[in-house]
Parts: sequence; C-alpha cells; structure tokens
Amino acid sequence: MTKIIAGLALALCAAYSIAAEPPANPHPVTADDVLRVQTLSEPEVSPDGLWIAYVVTVNDRDADEQRSAIWMVSWDGSQQLSLTSAANGTGKPRFSPDGRYLAYVATPAGSDKDQIMLLDRRGGAPRQLTHLTGDIDRYAWSPDGKRMVLVMEQDMAEGAKGDSDKSPRPYVIEAQHFKEDDGYKEGDPGYLTAGNGRHLYLLSLESNTLEALTSDPKYNEEWPAWSPDGLRIAFTRTHEMGPDQDGREEIAVIDATVGASPRALAHIYAPNSQHLAWSPDGTLIVYLQGLEAKFNAYMQDRLTTVAVAGGAPRSLADKLDRAVMSFVINADASATVAVEDDASVYPARIDLGSGAVSRTVAPGPFVVSALSGAGGHTAMLRSDDRTLDEVYALDGGGLRKLTTHNDALSAELKLGAVEDIRFRSKDGAEIHGLLVQPIGYVAGRKYPTVLWIHGGPNGQDEHSLVLDAYQFEPQMLAGKDMAVLMVNYRGGSGRGLAYAKSIFADWGHKEVQDLLAGVDYLIARGLADPAHLGVGGWSYGGILTDYTIASDTRFKAAVSGAGSANQISMYGVDQYIMQYNAELGPPWHDPALWMKVSYPFFHADRIRTPTLFLGGSMDFNVPVAGGEQMYQALRTLGVPTQLVVYPGQHHILERPSFIRDLAERVPAWYERYLR
Repeated sequence: MTKIIAGLALALCAAYSIAAEPPANPHPVTADDVLRVQTLSEPEVSPDGLWIAYVVTVNDRDADEQRSAIWMVSWDGSQQLSLTSAANGTGKPRFSPDGRYLAYVATPAGSDKDQIMLLDRRGGAPRQLTHLTGDIDRYAWSPDGKRMVLVMEQDMAEGAKGDSDKSPRPYVIEAQHFKEDDGYKEGDPGYLTAGNGRHLYLLSLESNTLEALTSDPKYNEEWPAWSPDGLRIAFTRTHEMGPDQDGREEIAVIDATVGASPRALAHIYAPNSQHLAWSPDGTLIVYLQGLEAKFNAYMQDRLTTVAVAGGAPRSLADKLDRAVMSFVINADASATVAVEDDASVYPARIDLGSGAVSRTVAPGPFVVSALSGAGGHTAMLRSDDRTLDEVYALDGGGLRKLTTHNDALSAELKLGAVEDIRFRSKDGAEIHGLLVQPIGYVAGRKYPTVLWIHGGPNGQDEHSLVLDAYQFEPQMLAGKDMAVLMVNYRGGSGRGLAYAKSIFADWGHKEVQDLLAGVDYLIARGLADPAHLGVGGWSYGGILTDYTIASDTRFKAAVSGAGSANQISMYGVDQYIMQYNAELGPPWHDPALWMKVSYPFFHADRIRTPTLFLGGSMDFNVPVAGGEQMYQALRTLGVPTQLVVYPGQHHILERPSFIRDLAERVPAWYERYLR
C-alpha cells in the first residue's frame, strides 16, 4: 500500500473514533436507526494475513435502494478504508494468490449484468475482466493467479449470442426444484431453459479467454475449489438446480484442463449451506454434510472429509451434536468452525486427522459467522446483544475487534437488557429462550408482552443485535415499554439433532406448546400482563403465529409476516417441494396429515386476534398468497385484520422505503391493540 492510501486509512479511522463518542441522550431504536445500519458481509483474508476485505451494504434513501461497497481493514486494526464506491450488487471480494490484486463482482456503468472487476492494490482504477451476458454465481482464483474458475449458466459466457435483445420466451421446465425466492431456477427470462444448466468455466487472465470446463447438460455444478497445486478442481454437482430429488448432491474432482472428465468422490446428503476446501497436503476434500432428505429442514450440517484417492467419507463433528455453520481450513491441517449452540455461535477447532474438537475462545453470549482465513490468520463477523456485526480477528485465544462501522449508531441507542430464560413445556421438555426487557424495566411491574417467533424452523434466537427488515422488532418494541419473548422452540437447530427433528411431520404442535409455555412462564413471574399479550413473526415465525392464534385466543394483537396456514395450497407453489415430498409425502398419500398441518386455515373460525398480514409480491419462498388467504378468512369472520403487500419484494424486504414502512407499521399495530 502507498503512504497516501495508508494515510487516508488512518484519517478514516480517526474520523470513526471521533464519531463513536457517546451522545448526550441515547434513544430507543427508531425506523430511521434501522435504515442507518451498515451491514457487513463476506470477509476475505489476504494471502499474507495482513488485510481483510469485506462488503458494506447501506440503505440509500434518496435512491430508495440498497448499495454495497468493498472495504478493507488491516490485521492490526489501524487502517480501515473504502476501496470502491457504493453501488448496486457489488460484492464477492477475492484476493489474488500473490495479494497484489483484489477481484470483486460489480455491475459496470452502462451494463445490467455482473462482471468480475480487478483492482490493483498498488493504485489505479478497477479494470473489467469479463464481458458476460449472464450473472456470475461464484468464482475462485487458481493458486498461480493465472486463471479463475467461474460458475455460470450455460450459454451465458463471454461472446455467446444470447436472446436478451429478442422477445422473451417461455420457461420450459423439466426440473422438480424449479423456483426459489429469487425466481425461477431454470434460466433467466429471454432464454429457453431446458438443459440450460449451471457449469464451470476457466478464465485465462493472460489471454482473456473463457472456456467451458464442464458442459454435461445432465448436471449443474457449484462450489468450485482449486487443489493446492492448481492441477484439479473439486466441485458439487446435481441434476437439479439444488439438491436432487433424493436430497443428495455429488462431490467430484476434475483436472483443470479443458476436455477433462470429472471423477465422482462421494454422493452425500446436501447440507443447508455448502462449502468445499482442500486439506493443505491436497489429499482430502473438506465439506459440509447434511441430513437425509426427510430431516433436511432441521439444519444440522456436519463437517466431513473424503480422500481424493477414494474411499468412504468420514464425519468429523458428530460428537458436537451441533450444526457447523461455516469453516475455514488452517495450515496445520485443522479447521476453524462456527458452531451453533443454544442461542450463541462460537468458533472452535476441529483436527482433520483425529476429529478432536476444542474451543478457540472463552464461552460467551455472542454470535460469529462468515469465517475466513489465510496467512495464519482467521477473521470473522461477530455481534452480541448490544453490538451489530463487525469484523473481528481470532487472535491469541480471543476475538479482537477490527472495524467500527456501526459504533456511532450503537452508542446512540438505548437498548433493553437481554436475559436467558429456561422453562418446561406442556410435556415436560426443557425449553430455552431469550427475554428482551423493556427499557427502564422495573422488577415487579407487569408489561405488555409480545411473543416474537423466529423463522426456520431451523435456526435459533441468538445473542446478536440485528436491526434489519427481518429482526428489528425485539429492541424496537422494548423501546416502547413492551417486553419481548423469544422462544427457541423444538424444531430449531441450536440444541442438537433430537431436539431439532422432534417436530418431524408434526408442525404446529410441539412448537406451539413451547411458545405458550414461555408466555405462561413470564405471566407466572409477574412480568407479562396476561391482558395485554401480542404474538408475531416472519416466515416460519409467521406460520407459527397463525398456528398460535388458532390455538389460543388470549392474544390481543398478531403480526404474521410472510406466513401461510393452508399448507395444502403451498404444495407446488413455494420452493419446498422436496421437503414436502420427503417429510409429509404428497397430499394425496395422506390427506388427513395435510389437513392437520393446515389447521389454522380450516379452523380459522377459532381465531379472535386482530392480525396484520404482510408479504412481498415476489416472494417465492413463502408466497404472499398464504397471507392473502388468512386475511380473507378473518375478513369473512369479522375479525379485525389488515393485509399489506410490498410490490417487487421477495421474502426479505430490500427497498429502504418499504423497510421503513415495516419498521413503523409493526410497532404501531401492537401499540394500537396492546395499550
């Protein structure tokens, strides 16, 4: 880095230090505060371990869109600087193996497609490497820095003649898993999609040529990872855009030479989130292994290895009985992993040879994510009950903070204290959860209380401050003199496999018992006012809201975001067809079971709770039809209700004006009925 850039970085850090001074009058979270959050993601450690690149996403209220930029921070935390201006879709930073260049994905001016950009760290403007007609899914540098492997859809390569200038053609669908929240998965509008799979391409940086490495129309390839010697590439492949119908994916290896044929290594159950890496000596492929298809929704991904020479895969993390969320391979043939555990996520070390597991930092109520490592250093994102995600270094048995993007905002906020709670469900099961106390909480006083339910059902409520379109409610409601109860009900992934799969094919039963037991616990403590109870959630939290208000009439207000109640009507409409077939079976096999899990709709006449239904018009995850159906049911029954549909939005809202509307509308609904 030049002295000029280093000086600029130091000046920026000094500015952050001044801005982070505590304000005279901290205030509760507001809708404006939610829009001020800077969201950090994708940390990437440089090969020498001395720098971490990462992505910062902000809400541009004037343009009414989210914009991202690439930033970089030094390992010692003394320098923090912006490398690109904020723009739509900027992300995926990747250092060249010699550390001289930083590649990233962005949409250049005058284009509507993502391209790989190359930034020379010695100075100069970014250079556009690719001229592609389709979006890049993933990419990775070769160890010698002379090539990249790209994941793209067939016929979207540089120089290909696409149909983007012609009239749109219909989708021709032959896959079972053909949609996800971001749209149809067999191609983009304007292309015939039959056989138009996702494949690997080799980009030569010397000749600026792009050639297909894989092209078999029967497969879709993902997650490429170069071997340490640069001679081979490991990847996953399936016949679907996602796991195959049996819930599996194949791990294969191919020589990094055009015309080579892949060799299958393992046929595994697909995890909820995959990542491939090689052991330092190049003898093992390290990856995440999921559960058999019928249990895949109950996230418990395990760290696993398979020998490149062949043989049976070996699971390394079974003794944990906890989900591994992300991992990075270390030079000493170990992996640093993020372990989800009982409202926290902590870093741990797993030896690739023995499978021995050890914690790398002292336990505490915090959450880490997005691990990255190189040059003997490991970085990650970290948050806790009072601080938003920032980049941290794993250093000397502890976590050392490196970035300060949200320090000024955090210092201005007055937050409710977060308490771990334990109680028994109706059948005696021990349930854990979190209580967010009202700001200014006074022991012995009863408070209006909102049961806020996490999505999933996999996942958990955690010791992590989140202020975005998905999870602003707990602290915002605490600022409005309400208590907020968050229950890690059965089906969640923080308490082990048996806890997670205990709701298999029995939705809306044990979870509702656990939720109601948490409410009873707070009432018995004298904290929750039984006459002023609310309930709500998003995604599976919205689904469970529908289940809960159809099971118990004591709630005075409900918010069901991106939920559904008539599960029969979701079959073939949302993105979960494989889960439905594997867990419940098709509706015609067991209509009674499908009626059972659809009871909120078919027993809507039991509901007395005024309910606000919310959703995005383009949500393919849990289509807004689920909320529309329940809205019409309550309207027909004369129960106070309102439906709000956000145009052009998917499962999680992204337009800042809509996020602001949501952050004002939800608390207002509770205040209207709980005061």
